[in-house]
Amino acid sequence: MEVFLEGIALIRLVLTNKGTAFTQEERIALGLDGLLPPQINTLEQQVERVYQGYQREPSPLAKYQYLRSLQERAEIVFYALLVKHLEEMLPIVYTPTVGEAVKEYSSRYQNPRGLSFSVINIDRADQVISNYPWNDVRMIVATDSSAILGLGDQGYGGLAITIGKLAIYTAGGGVSPFHTMPVKLDVGTNRLDLINDPYYLGVRQRRLRGKQYLEFLDKFVTSSKKRWPKAIIQWEDLAKDVAFTVLERYRHEIPCFNDDIQGTGAVALAGVLSACRMNNETITDQRIVVFGAGAGGIGVAKAIVEGLMREGLDRDEAHSRVYVLDSKGLLLDDRGMDNYKMDFVHTRDSIKDWRFEGQAPNLLEVIENASATVLLGLSGQTGTFNQPVVNAMARNTANPMVFPLSNPTSASEALPEDVLEWSEGRAIVATGSPFDDVIYEDQTYPIGQGNNAFIFPGLGLGAILCEASEITDNMVLESAYALAEYTAAQHLASGLIYPPVNELQEVSIRVASRVIHCALKDGVAGRTDLSEVDCDTFVRSRFWHPHYIPFVKGTLHSD
Repeated sequence: MEVFLEGIALIRLVLTNKGTAFTQEERIALGLDGLLPPQINTLEQQVERVYQGYQREPSPLAKYQYLRSLQERAEIVFYALLVKHLEEMLPIVYTPTVGEAVKEYSSRYQNPRGLSFSVINIDRADQVISNYPWNDVRMIVATDSSAILGLGDQGYGGLAITIGKLAIYTAGGGVSPFHTMPVKLDVGTNRLDLINDPYYLGVRQRRLRGKQYLEFLDKFVTSSKKRWPKAIIQWEDLAKDVAFTVLERYRHEIPCFNDDIQGTGAVALAGVLSACRMNNETITDQRIVVFGAGAGGIGVAKAIVEGLMREGLDRDEAHSRVYVLDSKGLLLDDRGMDNYKMDFVHTRDSIKDWRFEGQAPNLLEVIENASATVLLGLSGQTGTFNQPVVNAMARNTANPMVFPLSNPTSASEALPEDVLEWSEGRAIVATGSPFDDVIYEDQTYPIGQGNNAFIFPGLGLGAILCEASEITDNMVLESAYALAEYTAAQHLASGLIYPPVNELQEVSIRVASRVIHCALKDGVAGRTDLSEVDCDTFVRSRFWHPHYIPFVKGTLHSD
């Protein structure tokens, strides 16, 4: 690669800094001679050194800060380290530790990354876009920080989520970091403690809403599409009152998806499909309760319905098998609610033979009356899957599926060890955050993590590689089946319904391959020539791995 910087400028630029890995020839040619220690290291040696430093950090948050500092100092080393220790470091760069980093973002701020749009500069969106250094951005993760994990409105700190997601796109999904962009859509915050915090780095005003909010997003989308027409946008952690609106507003205009709705839905469906295989059952044998009706809960309900239909049920029958609850109980057609929940209401007449108290059945009453066999938690309400709830599930079926999927760990609806004890070791358990295996009565039960990272990197990579004009529901559904089939082939015999995180790259390749095939079938792939190639081989050949390439001194050429 030709480089046009020399000396200290070259090693201060994170994207060109090889540190001690610069060769002797490069040091002489590029003005680095004497500016670096004399010993020349390989990338592998650099990774081992920084890993030792990582291990010395005293807490998860300190480890997070160490990794972020490394990312801003030596990008290639950062990704090589992350790839090598992905299972260990995923909970640091992503959930649950990233939640703590988000909350303390302003007070711990060190280096800029990504692009920030705010009410101050949104009318100059084209100019802001032009400031970003990459000419071929293919993946954008954008958040307004209104619903970060289970933490709610986090203001400007939500940028840390987009940085973490893109790190996983690269380390787990093979997307080159030189084609990515984290975006903060700073439309304000409704938290007065942030507005009044002297260290707060975001705009100090209440959030835009309604027409003003959508006009803000329109300007961002229009400008980004103008410069990078092939870029995928992943909408991240938008509050439920806008998440569905934003997805529907843009999904046919630009290739985009919402990870909280579609990624969560796909990974939950994959887990249910795997658990059904473990029980020698099908998903059509199940009666599914979804506890939580936010973006994640409704996304999961949608995915389950699509899975039931793929397995042969018509839409009405599929909907009849899925019971969604919000804070007021089961969704029923005779009470007011947000429009995005309406597809999942049950009629009052359909539950006329149920026994329950109050206006709508609560969680325990739904489980008992519906004879539920699958319980999925997307509520963010700690401890709501209590002993009576789990006992009721265990009475309905020999091996109930109980998935407390809320993030971070502190928001989980139940602890896996409690679910297994209350079900006498019969429950199939998966969680949203990482938990250790459980030993119950001298038997070890692996706890699978229903992590969206098994879906979004492969979904995004596949959409990038086929230059998708749209990300269809079929592409998302196909990603769920790709994950379930990989798990069945590799891990079901050992009791896992999700793969271990250290296999994330292989999972992403399988998902991306299936997504490309589906995009071609749906007619949304810009690369129609891919219909003649083996998708798996193609994805593997385009998968980015961290490595150094030789540098030579650039020469300016006249026309």
